[in-house]
Amino acid sequence: MTETTTLADLPLREDLRGEHPYGAPQLHVPVVLNVNENPYPVAPEVVADIAAAVAQAAVGLNRYPDREFLDLRADLAAFLRTESGAVLEPEQVWAANGSNEVMLHVLQAFGGPGRTALSFAPTYSMYPEYARDTLTTWVTGRREEDFTVDVEHAREQVRRYRPSVVLLTSPNNPTGTALPLATVEGVLEEVTAVGGIVVVDEAYGEFRRAGVPSALELLPRHGNLAVSRTMSKAFSLAGARVGYLAASRAFVDALRIVRLPYHLSAVTQATARAALAHSAALLSTVDELRTRRDETVVWLRDNGFDVAESDANFVLFGRFADRHAVWQGLLDRGVLIRETGPAGWLRVSIGTADEMQQFRTALQEVVADK
Repeated sequence: MTETTTLADLPLREDLRGEHPYGAPQLHVPVVLNVNENPYPVAPEVVADIAAAVAQAAVGLNRYPDREFLDLRADLAAFLRTESGAVLEPEQVWAANGSNEVMLHVLQAFGGPGRTALSFAPTYSMYPEYARDTLTTWVTGRREEDFTVDVEHAREQVRRYRPSVVLLTSPNNPTGTALPLATVEGVLEEVTAVGGIVVVDEAYGEFRRAGVPSALELLPRHGNLAVSRTMSKAFSLAGARVGYLAASRAFVDALRIVRLPYHLSAVTQATARAALAHSAALLSTVDELRTRRDETVVWLRDNGFDVAESDANFVLFGRFADRHAVWQGLLDRGVLIRETGPAGWLRVSIGTADEMQQFRTALQEVVADK
């Protein structure tokens, strides 16, 4: 059968016409450094335990999964206590299919027609899509030249737009910039005055440098604050799609209202719980990746590039008159990085030692050819 229907023939929402699905290029090349994955696979003994847990869950797949998944939420709370010292009840934790779905739940619950979400650009490119999909007005303030957020500018933007949702990212994607808690608290004070909520997205939080605090420390004093995390990055579980959020019970209850029934499958729950039982092993590569990140920053600067300070597992660097040509030159040499962020900049994920050497060699060749 010949397919003759086009998108123009369908009653798509007008605000979605001309839009394209989100996603970084998925290309088969030797060195993939474009989506901030942990380059190390899950260890065989952890794979075995995950497989056993999934097999056990499979026995009951004729039944719907536990829709409240309090056991998983308790495990996540226990991990956050170990990792950041946060003392949380299971009811203060929420989880979904990646932190993307967690954030969508936030915008479904607190955004919507007639409401505004605010962040500070450049930042994660999915945020405006969450707003679009929930019919929430999207606005951005600015970041400084070093990609930090000026707290007085942030407070002024809150007074101006009176947002119901403010999204702060620490470390920020695509820049890697961490936020001081004083900045978060300054924004919280202003947002509380206008009746909104604040989400600090810490998807890369495990990679932060020693001494850099987590916004989880602020939760006991702020019922309108949430801190989101993911198991996709530091845990090497991007394929499992597990993200989560910590907040007050009332905040989490708001998300429970908008979630789809049984949104987190029994297989996903089993995978996450088995992985959390091995959190120390799964996070054992974090220190190595931090060190390699810092070495990459030094190497790039020594070779004449501008580099943003990073507390994540990636580095933003530039500046290029034609960044696409540099990106393409690297790709031609088998190295895929990300063309994202401010004009003139590129982002490279931190890979294995061999992958980073191939990146450095390819970049030197591309620059020498220009």
